Amino acid sequence: MSATLDFASPISLPVGAGPKLSLVGRDRVGLAAALAEIGVPAGEWKMRVSQLWHWIYFRGIREFEEMTNVSKRRRAALAEHFTLARPEVAAEQVSSDGTRKWLIRLAADTPGEKPHEIETVYIPEAERGTLCVSSQVGCTLSCTFCHTGTQRLVRNLTAGEIVGQLVIARDRLGDWPGAIPPRKSGLPDLRTQDPNSGKPEFGGTIVPAGERFISNIVFMGMGEPLYNFDGVKSAIEVIADGDGLAVGKRRITVSTSGVVPMIERLGAEVGTMLAVSLHATRDDLRDEIIPLNKKYPIKDLLAACRGYPGVSNARRITFEYVMLKGVNDTAADARELVRLLKGIPAKINLIPFNPWPGTCYECSDWKTIEQFSEIVFRAGYASPVRRPRGRDILAACGQLKSETQKLSARERMALRAMAMTD
Repeated sequence: MSATLDFASPISLPVGAGPKLSLVGRDRVGLAAALAEIGVPAGEWKMRVSQLWHWIYFRGIREFEEMTNVSKRRRAALAEHFTLARPEVAAEQVSSDGTRKWLIRLAADTPGEKPHEIETVYIPEAERGTLCVSSQVGCTLSCTFCHTGTQRLVRNLTAGEIVGQLVIARDRLGDWPGAIPPRKSGLPDLRTQDPNSGKPEFGGTIVPAGERFISNIVFMGMGEPLYNFDGVKSAIEVIADGDGLAVGKRRITVSTSGVVPMIERLGAEVGTMLAVSLHATRDDLRDEIIPLNKKYPIKDLLAACRGYPGVSNARRITFEYVMLKGVNDTAADARELVRLLKGIPAKINLIPFNPWPGTCYECSDWKTIEQFSEIVFRAGYASPVRRPRGRDILAACGQLKSETQKLSARERMALRAMAMTD
């Protein structure tokens, strides 16, 4: 479903001269503003925006010259004023299980300022390909089990920076329909075949079925999405638009640590799937694990979940529960979890804790996790144990942290070289 562009609304134009801005990540109003700046008559905006939208978000082009149904004069004017540049991939790491993590360097907020960095993760599976995107530079919640929580919050990402993560991932994976094969564009050709089975592979993992490598988006990267509600909402409207990137809202999940006042708005105004980082069944423990619980305790959080617009057995809420050894993993915890969620259409994701440097936690023993899962399953809830992906490159759940200082200078140089030569 396409977004509606109100052409009667005034459009603000950039003020003053400066470096050329990229059109990648802009919504339809932003593209109309670009057309206005180069002198396109208002009566043509709707048609010309549709053309730009197709080339940028459906075809994934990198140069205005590739817009074959746009006149040469207009292409030249667009190239004179704008670019189709993406944020820079500063480093790319590939896990032994095929998971990929990109360190993405954003444009500096002001001239001379050090650029900020975020991390984005791609997880390939046989039935789907999931992109885990960030919504903030850093995080303000300080959840004690999460590596990102040790990094201070710098700022919210813009809608364009969020959309840009998907565009970059499709670039790196060669995931555009009719795109130039990666080997011809200087990017890695990932569509290889297993020499024995003849099946397509991706980094040693069978690629997802279907036309696209990326079929699902989860806002589970760096930051709390509901503390960047406007940016996340605007980005999702671009990502879900059926004429472009076309990832449907039923395939987009927004995860929150429990920003209760924004949960109803997410369902009513955005309409994506909801995931809740629960991780404890009593307030005193959750206060310790997720300090936000002191402001929005479990009772209030679950009340908001029960009232989430559109929740049903067909659109269940996912409750994430990280398994911490000796902290929240007893049979009594499992039974209390079942009691708390009674009446909520829910799926419970059990997440083996993924270690990171300096953490005070350990992962629960596998037998303990299985016993916990069995109690939840017998109560009628799907309780899959999320298989850790990308642990060896700190790309698993709770391991993201963008500061390159955590790497040695030699490691940073090696990763940067990998990204440039792949």
